[in-house]
Amino acid sequence: MVKTLSIKVYSDGAVLDKMLKDLESGLVSGFTTNPSLMKKAGITSYVEFAKEVLTKITEFPVSFEVFSDEMEIMEKEAEFLASLGENVYVKIPIINSRGESTLPLIDRLTSKGIKVNVTAVFTVEQVKEIVPVLKAGLPSIVSVFAGRIADTGVDPIPIMKESLTLCHQKSSVELLWASPREAYNIYQADELGVDIITCTPDLIQKLSLNGKDLYEYSLETVQMFLRDSTSLGFKIIEE
Repeated sequence: MVKTLSIKVYSDGAVLDKMLKDLESGLVSGFTTNPSLMKKAGITSYVEFAKEVLTKITEFPVSFEVFSDEMEIMEKEAEFLASLGENVYVKIPIINSRGESTLPLIDRLTSKGIKVNVTAVFTVEQVKEIVPVLKAGLPSIVSVFAGRIADTGVDPIPIMKESLTLCHQKSSVELLWASPREAYNIYQADELGVDIITCTPDLIQKLSLNGKDLYEYSLETVQMFLRDSTSLGFKIIEE
């Protein structure tokens, strides 16, 4: 049975060709990236990369993250990134590397009309602090790292449920399920009513399996094993 999704799927990465391929799939309605993804992709100029992305992706939200660890510089970076396009959301981590809160910075940025994506959020307490700072009527995103929460052995569902209630106190605030580990997380997030989930291109491709017959999938898996074992040329019993 095919499951119809209401949740918005954002592509997470820093390879423009893959971003555009995801866009062409018709499954994606936004994009996110971060410094770690840029490092992995071998990006040598952040500004050039951002400008190139925005020449190709003009009608869908794109989240670019600040790089600095210092509040004053973060603010200047955020202002610059926001100036690159109307569809830009600026990703601001909820704390810096020294554990200092960025809430005052987020307050200043949103007061200037800058759309933010508050990232690296892990606790309900953090969400409780973030939402009051976000300006009513100004589109904003709160990214809760459900996948990384689950990596610690903690069930992220109760955290996401409570975070959703908190975020929806303001109609302009959307909750994003970050760092999903498997395609089923997309369906979990959708069932909860989460607004957005950000996925790698590989995970997005798995949406094509939606509604696939499980017996047929079983048969295809066995056929794959046979092809691979035949190609290896191994024999367990010599004839």
